[in-house]
Amino acid sequence: MNGKRKFYLLIAIYQVLLVFVVFFSVNGIITFTVAQTPSNLEYYQSATAGMLGLSAAIAVGAAVLGSGMAIKTVGTSAIAALTEREESFFKAFLVVALGEALAVYGLIIAILLWTKIPTP
Repeated sequence: MNGKRKFYLLIAIYQVLLVFVVFFSVNGIITFTVAQTPSNLEYYQSATAGMLGLSAAIAVGAAVLGSGMAIKTVGTSAIAALTEREESFFKAFLVVALGEALAVYGLIIAILLWTKIPTP
């Protein structure tokens, strides 16, 4: 197995691990908090809470992976363009910054989803 495939495999395994950790930690936190207070247990242990946690993890993971692939592609092209013409620095910087903004948008969506998780 070459280095590139091994790297992508490790990233995929890490992503799956991250999704499971977030999913089970959200359910664990909700269960622990609900056990402390007598209230309607079904609402806090619903599938909605789990799906919101899973969606937040997927939003961050997918956005960061997409941003990383975009920056990898655009960054190498920008460096190649800068070696030929130094006047194209701003254009190259702008395109790389737009790729980085994709990760920030995923983080914002994940935070918005995280705040919608029901808490007692």
